[in-house]
Amino acid sequence: MSTLLRRRSLLQASGASLGVLSLRGFAIDKPAAAHFTHGIASGDPLSDRVILWTRILPGSGNAEAVPCSWQVATDETFDTVIASGEAVARAERDFTVKVDATGLAPAQSYCYRFIANGVSSPVGCTRTLPVGPVSEFKMAVASCSNYPQGFFHAYRDIAESNVDVVLHLGDYIYEYPVGYYTNPVAENQFGRKVEPEHEILVLEDYRMRHGLYRTDPDLQAAHAAHPWITVWDDHEMMNDTWRAGAENHDEGEGDFFQRIHAARQAYHEWMPIRTGPEGDQGVIYRAFQIGDLADLIMLDTRLEGRDKQLDYAEDIERAGSVEAFLKDDLYSPERQMLGKEQEAWLQNELQESKARGATWQVLGQQVLMGKLNIPVIPPEELAKLELSEYAKPRVAEAQQLAPYGLPSNLDAWDGYPAARERLFAMLSAHATNPISLAGDTHNGWAFNLTNAQGEAVGVEWGTPGVSSPGLENYVPLPPEQMQALLKGSSPELVACDTSQRGWTQVTLTPESAAAQWQFVSSVVEPVYTSQFGSKLAVQAGDRELEA
Repeated sequence: MSTLLRRRSLLQASGASLGVLSLRGFAIDKPAAAHFTHGIASGDPLSDRVILWTRILPGSGNAEAVPCSWQVATDETFDTVIASGEAVARAERDFTVKVDATGLAPAQSYCYRFIANGVSSPVGCTRTLPVGPVSEFKMAVASCSNYPQGFFHAYRDIAESNVDVVLHLGDYIYEYPVGYYTNPVAENQFGRKVEPEHEILVLEDYRMRHGLYRTDPDLQAAHAAHPWITVWDDHEMMNDTWRAGAENHDEGEGDFFQRIHAARQAYHEWMPIRTGPEGDQGVIYRAFQIGDLADLIMLDTRLEGRDKQLDYAEDIERAGSVEAFLKDDLYSPERQMLGKEQEAWLQNELQESKARGATWQVLGQQVLMGKLNIPVIPPEELAKLELSEYAKPRVAEAQQLAPYGLPSNLDAWDGYPAARERLFAMLSAHATNPISLAGDTHNGWAFNLTNAQGEAVGVEWGTPGVSSPGLENYVPLPPEQMQALLKGSSPELVACDTSQRGWTQVTLTPESAAAQWQFVSSVVEPVYTSQFGSKLAVQAGDRELEA
């Protein structure tokens, strides 16, 4: 059965994953007895298993628990069911259900569904990972989907694409209240207002915000069409989170660690992620083998070991000079991004990948690893720009610092250069063909990664955001001019797109790895078109992108 044909037929049948299907062998006597209004999803595929997810609303009975069954089949009519079981949607888990469907075959496409009280969920498509020789593997890479900033057209594109898995690199939801960090057209004209209306702080808030996002038909379609592998970034919790605090948290908002616990619990309830042993919700770094082709290594650069972000204004003033700030703060060997435990785990994963002969080592993580310095904008060009009140002081500060060759984003790996050098040493010693994939910035990026000695280490692709605004929202220069300025200040930067939303398709083969951005024409218009952007490749055995 054609994977693409099956996916399209199921999307049509489910009507954006909101319909109830009348399925052979199940009498639907009480269609209001259970509701699958948040769709279905699958994730964390292995060669013999995959996580299946849904949420079941109990209807008018206000039950504390809803029994259900699940099925995995090789056909969309479920004539050949090869795995099944029972589960319970409980109020204590916000009526979400996650099961680990085991006993599956490698590199196989499957259909799956849940049934509760005679009502079937929409039917989803999933796929296990391969073993042995692999000739090609395709991934859709996405991040930064802000509901009140616009439509999730990129997710609809992903749903209709022919990929093996979706990687979401964080900022799946945003924590802000109504009217903050929104697009007025999307929020007011098209009704994309967040729930709850206040900033989310406690468990019920985080659950409600996840629930709102999961009513989006394009997001539901993307979840129904492919298995997902996800990691969180900061906005699943709060802006610029680090291991013991966040920019967007103060004492008046309660205990930071209680808020983090609530955010992580909601994330594990609502996402098709394999929760750790004994319900451990803190550790999400993990690895996936894609046959002999690649190891996909998902990192946590946000919470696990990250030290507090530096701040130019505060820390340069405290240090007394830019030179002292660079020596004592920015380049301090003590600063951590991953933390010692995750660094040790990563080194072991890289060593095992190289030892087993995998061609590619792909790091799925949140923030840019490539060096991106502040560009010098010619004063005459800067004077022409109509900057927002938010952007004016930030752009002014950046231009004062630009002549020093300082990094543009201290929340990225640029703010942790010693930790990055440790990582680069690992990649040089223990990886065959390393690739970094990043989200966070809402723009498309392609870097050659080099260490402090100027030696090639690997390559990186950053994916554009699904709906969150990019650099063009703050510095509205023509995209070609902005790219030229950025490349002039950042020699490692090969290409960028600073003005469009979308996603990235990454294709791995034994000979090469290639990434291509796919952009949507608008996120504030309900009708859109899409087009591919630049395609950049690296050959196996090289550690630099092809010119």
